[in-house]
Amino acid sequence: MNTAYLLTGGNMGSREAQLARAKTLIHEQAGKVIQASSLYETSAWGNIPQPAFLNQVLCVETTLDATALLYKVLDIEQQMGRERSIKYGPRIIDIDVLLYEDLILETADLTVPHPFLHVRRFTLVPLAEIAPHFIHPVLNKSIHQLLLECPDALDVKKFSPENE
Repeated sequence: MNTAYLLTGGNMGSREAQLARAKTLIHEQAGKVIQASSLYETSAWGNIPQPAFLNQVLCVETTLDATALLYKVLDIEQQMGRERSIKYGPRIIDIDVLLYEDLILETADLTVPHPFLHVRRFTLVPLAEIAPHFIHPVLNKSIHQLLLECPDALDVKKFSPENE
């Protein structure tokens, strides 16, 4: 079994329900979800005006290799109705492979660790909640340390369902 960390996020429809569905589909099709962060709400990253995102990091035990895991989560996105039209635009679901064991991989389809992991608070905050001591295999720093050093000023707050 291999351990991977996935970031799920979305800002269309019932965001909380979409993340719950993604978590279920990941558990059924990609591997056992052994840990999940809280849900976090953030403004959209990038320069496109759009609704706020909900994000959650999942720790998954999987028999799939990193590339097969990527293809599986892309398939799950498609099952959920994800349409890729505008880069950094609104989406019903987005699932990113953040980390896969201590693997360092760069292919045409996948880079692990995720190349923007260390500069995005919306990724680091939920990841630090469940894996603060995980050492980034390229930067050789803990997730907690990367969060402390993160240049991103985007506000990331725990989600309250009554706000949905």
